[in-house]
Amino acid sequence: MYTGTALFDLLLPGDSRSLKAKRSYVRPIVAALRRFEVSAAEVGALDLHGRAEIGVAVVAAEASHVRDVLDSCERLMAARPEIDLLSVRRHLHTPED
Repeated sequence: MYTGTALFDLLLPGDSRSLKAKRSYVRPIVAALRRFEVSAAEVGALDLHGRAEIGVAVVAAEASHVRDVLDSCERLMAARPEIDLLSVRRHLHTPED
């Protein structure tokens, strides 16, 4: 069993000056990520209006499948025109960990 995690650091548009406006950007992103059958949630920068950290986790029988899914999630995030993807931190957890 292999598990993979990714943490996406996002810069949101300037009009996300309230937590309600921030949610209007984060909620559709999380929903889009879940179409890849991953666990996804806003996990950091919760009180910052113009920033968001979204975490993704995936479990699979093969490490290559974990990498493929995380690659797809990263491409989805990078392709969203309304946000700036500042950084991505990924980790692959193996049975030997």
